Amino acid sequence: MHRVGSAGNTAGSTRPRKEKRFTYVLNDADSKKHCAGINCLAYLNGSAFSRSDYLFSGSRDGTLKRWELNNGDASFSATFESHVDWVNDAIIVGEKLVSCSSDTTLKVWNCFSEGACTRTLRQHSDYVICLAAAEKNSNIVASGGLGGEVFIWDIDAALAPVAKSVDAKEDEVPNGNSRPALTTLCNVNSSSNIASSNGQTHGYSPITAKGHKDSVYALAMNDTGNLLVSGGTEKVVRVWDPRTGSKKMKLRGHTDNIRTLLLDSTGRYCLSGSSDSMIRLWDLGQQRCVHSYAVHTDSVWALATTPSFGHVYSGGRDQSVYLTDLSTRESVLLCTNEYPILQLSLQDDTIWVATTDSSVYGWPAEGRTPQKVFEKGGSFLAGNLSFSRARASLEGSAPVPVYKEPSIVIPGVPAIIQHEIMNNRRHVLTKDTAGSVKLWEITRGAVVEDFGKVSFEDKKKELFEMVSIPAWFTMDARLGCLSVHLDTPQCFSSEIYAVDLNVSGAQEDLKINLAQETLRGLLVHWSKRKQKSSSHSLSNGDSSSGKDVLSKDTPRSRSEVDDGTENHATHVLPSFEFSTVSPPSIITEGSSGGPWRKRITDLDGTEGDLPWWCVDCVTHNRYPKENTKCGFYLHPAEGSPAPNITQGKLSAPRILRIHKFTAYSMSLYRSLIMWLRNSFLINRWMEALTAHLLWD
Repeated sequence: MHRVGSAGNTAGSTRPRKEKRFTYVLNDADSKKHCAGINCLAYLNGSAFSRSDYLFSGSRDGTLKRWELNNGDASFSATFESHVDWVNDAIIVGEKLVSCSSDTTLKVWNCFSEGACTRTLRQHSDYVICLAAAEKNSNIVASGGLGGEVFIWDIDAALAPVAKSVDAKEDEVPNGNSRPALTTLCNVNSSSNIASSNGQTHGYSPITAKGHKDSVYALAMNDTGNLLVSGGTEKVVRVWDPRTGSKKMKLRGHTDNIRTLLLDSTGRYCLSGSSDSMIRLWDLGQQRCVHSYAVHTDSVWALATTPSFGHVYSGGRDQSVYLTDLSTRESVLLCTNEYPILQLSLQDDTIWVATTDSSVYGWPAEGRTPQKVFEKGGSFLAGNLSFSRARASLEGSAPVPVYKEPSIVIPGVPAIIQHEIMNNRRHVLTKDTAGSVKLWEITRGAVVEDFGKVSFEDKKKELFEMVSIPAWFTMDARLGCLSVHLDTPQCFSSEIYAVDLNVSGAQEDLKINLAQETLRGLLVHWSKRKQKSSSHSLSNGDSSSGKDVLSKDTPRSRSEVDDGTENHATHVLPSFEFSTVSPPSIITEGSSGGPWRKRITDLDGTEGDLPWWCVDCVTHNRYPKENTKCGFYLHPAEGSPAPNITQGKLSAPRILRIHKFTAYSMSLYRSLIMWLRNSFLINRWMEALTAHLLWD
């Protein structure tokens, strides 16, 4: 996994405050599909709500998507976008969807909404990896992560308080009930997230299950919510009372990281899957392991059971899904995939499989009558030692999968795994998991050419240009797509001539700042809606609602500023127009230090925590002015008789058109010719004078 930096609290620090970073994420042309591995799945039976059945998928691209299931088909329904890093797990809690992420947060959503985040909960100090919920107690959720922390949340209590937004308007509680305050003092930002600070003692706090000394990778809870199990790199299964956070017992047996856990509805039996390739069945009443199942040849990362807890589906690093009868130990290879399996979700007779690929696969499972799978043949007896299954595989007795092809596939798009910034600092060459090489124009967020499956290195050499443009952005592809990072004042260091962008009617010497125009293109929807909102407020006599965003920021020091007064916020050049069909998303820090993410077309003009320097640039045409000139010395070539005709250091713009350089060179050439001519005349005159003196 990867780590992301956080702004943190710089109060009391003697170091100068670093300005907020502005990031935009370029989405694929088909934004209805995931573009990175699927980490989690959650199935919602819609019959209880008189709705269709839905499948939710959480991805390493930082988004969740909702798929409507009808007659063996899955169609896109909505995108849930607010996390700024990998989505690691998601669960259904009544009509709510709760997700957790490597951005250290939990987020709560309405399952049937169009993707707006209801609340953001912050308590973890590191990546949040796993979640668990009580099926019959729909307000209890447990979360665990790499910090070794396990928190038990009362979701109703956490969502209930009335928090004030940046406009000092009360955030309405959906059910209208008066509840306790949230975990910590909070501010609701414009993206409907609660940005809270750790360490505060006011209001509601989740119960903490203390005892883990290392990372937690797996959680499970029984139906009533009175029993919680956890596992991780300590190789033990810990059992808790989630009502108090007290430890009940500790079960030993695994020899490696515990990656997945399940509890039966009564809380008596527990299933665990580990990186030691073993599945273990525990009797919590007897506090011991009653069965071990060696069916996999590598780490077990995912488990799913039938409703009766009589059969278990398992998957993992060996890319295989097995079905095992827990009582008879009979096992069968259900199917094999091309990628490691990260999570399983059983829906009636279909087992949904999440892998490191961006697609979701549905395989026949006979979940209602799993015995039918065994009747197809190919079963074997699961061993009780991990090496027994590996030895059987080496001896050539590997089982044959019952099913060769999935019954349904929800396709994704290939993730970007390699990229190279071109010398013109506007184009980026990428290669994805399918081997396709593409050229992106990042100032428009669009693919300008798809080269297909060609050599990345050869294409990079072919596209090389002998130009030098200052680096004005940084980039990564950790979300499976391109994330472009802008930091002030460095991002304003690059300019380009307008004629090189084919800007009609532009003067020959007119230069365009790449970062400024890119920000205008990204925030044009925000600018228009902000202006419209301000105009509407002023027409109604409300001058306070149109207040300047900058007034909420702390005093800042900056370099020389371009004082242009004309507002071009809503005027975007063609070379900087971003798609509205598959618009990019922006990521930045919230007013209380919490990052948020939103599509540019969803910005409504009320976002009060955009970086001040972005707002200043877009609305007031001001930006920190970097030194756009470079100094140099002009010397004659080695061995040349020409003299050094310049005195001291020269300077010129970093971007200089060739004809200007040629004109300057010609002027120097003329000076040199005149010098040579004058030198020749002087020499002739001296020779004549010397001859005359000698004659006399």
